[in-house]
Amino acid sequence: MKEYMTLFLKRLTNLLEYVIALLLAAGILIMTVRLILSFGNLSDFNKYPNYDDLLTTCFNLAIGIEMVRMLYFHSPQTMYEVLLFAIARQIIIDHSSPINSLIGVISIAILFATRKFLFVTFDESDKILFRASQKVRSVNRLIHLNLPYEENETLRDILLKKLREEDTYPGVGACIYFPDCALRIAKITDGKITRIEVIRSIH
Repeated sequence: MKEYMTLFLKRLTNLLEYVIALLLAAGILIMTVRLILSFGNLSDFNKYPNYDDLLTTCFNLAIGIEMVRMLYFHSPQTMYEVLLFAIARQIIIDHSSPINSLIGVISIAILFATRKFLFVTFDESDKILFRASQKVRSVNRLIHLNLPYEENETLRDILLKKLREEDTYPGVGACIYFPDCALRIAKITDGKITRIEVIRSIH
């Protein structure tokens, strides 16, 4: 249940990001059209939607989305993204002194350096645990993979078939690799594979 809720929240936050981006683009488009139509009366600028308010709202929503990610997907990467958005918002929205802007830019540089040199051992691939009896067709549809399968094959079926081809013992931790993911035996009960971990973003 936890895995499905995580997938739901992941898809929801991705969708919300697109919605915010579209709303920001729509707001900019509306302001651009009104600017073009106002060339005859430039005194009407004070009636326009406030561009700073639009950016502030979009940044706040984006930071909120990253905080949702941080709550359901505990990793240094999500904390890094929240901090990055927060500092970028401070620099872009506040229009404070050059010194404060410089400090913000240095802070972002430090975040990038921290991620490059210190997050290496902590970065995680996208890992999702499934029952071994789960149909491959359902897994492909659920998390957008292209695992090869025959009619009604389960994760256990394709994993064991691949392990036999590679002459590998099917113990806990045994992995098989595909172009866009890997499957790892996560749990064996009474000699039978019961849980399989689907790992994406394998480099």
